[in-house]
Amino acid sequence: MNIMITGGTGFIGSALTKFFIQKGYLTTILSRHCPALSSVRIIKSIEQINVDEKIDIIINLAGAPINKKWTNSYKEVLIDSRLEITKNLILLIKSLKTKPNLLISASAIGYYGNQSNNYIDENSLYINDFTHKLCNLCELEAKKAEKLGVRTCITRLGVVLGKNGGALEEMLPIFRLGLGAKIGSGKQFFSWVHIDDIIGAFNFLIKDKTQKGIYNLTSPNPVTNYRFTKELGKMINRPTVLTIPKFVIKMIFGEMGDKLLLNGSAVYPKKLLDSGYEFQFKTIEASLENILK
Repeated sequence: MNIMITGGTGFIGSALTKFFIQKGYLTTILSRHCPALSSVRIIKSIEQINVDEKIDIIINLAGAPINKKWTNSYKEVLIDSRLEITKNLILLIKSLKTKPNLLISASAIGYYGNQSNNYIDENSLYINDFTHKLCNLCELEAKKAEKLGVRTCITRLGVVLGKNGGALEEMLPIFRLGLGAKIGSGKQFFSWVHIDDIIGAFNFLIKDKTQKGIYNLTSPNPVTNYRFTKELGKMINRPTVLTIPKFVIKMIFGEMGDKLLLNGSAVYPKKLLDSGYEFQFKTIEASLENILK
């Protein structure tokens, strides 16, 4: 099987690449970085793909980091970094003589907008704010693959937890100093997913050829920020008695802090569960124990 991954050197992309190598798949990574991976093909531009090549699956993960202050100029970077690569992938699919069997394009639960603690599944309505605009623009572009005869799955990811990267890599140094703190009230929901369930769900979508459309890719058990803070502190035997006030978050992180840190929704992976996917890590306790112990 031939697989092409955009953003293949990031936290999620690296984990998927390692998995596909172990499966014996031929893997091509589109990345501006050039890691020393003798078992994969690295390309810096989609133009390096020949129209005669056979690509069975395309996985689109590319995009600038969301966890930076959203100035007007950086909002443009967030949109352009995702939309441009997705447009180029659609052009590639059009040009290929043999169309891929599947496109998996990563989006985010930000699609639903800021809905403070609402329960959300794939049928929920959205709030039309910046995160919705960002996700929706790229999802609409990715869906064009359907009209080209390519089975298309769009995965709306929550906060991904795993070793050596992602959100925990930024949190752990602070927590290990005993400075772990709930954010604001701590009542806002934190919709998370273990990196192994990212890999598991993607593999499920690849193998089950009946799967298509939109999927929330989050644990079936979202937790509040307060509970996550307490569980993480307990797992590494550090106190978590502090609180970061709302005004500090807004002062430092601006709109990003307000939308992503002070607010959150309880996002539920209804379609994945209804389709038969079995999560490996259903609880935050099991997930953190696996990662940290």
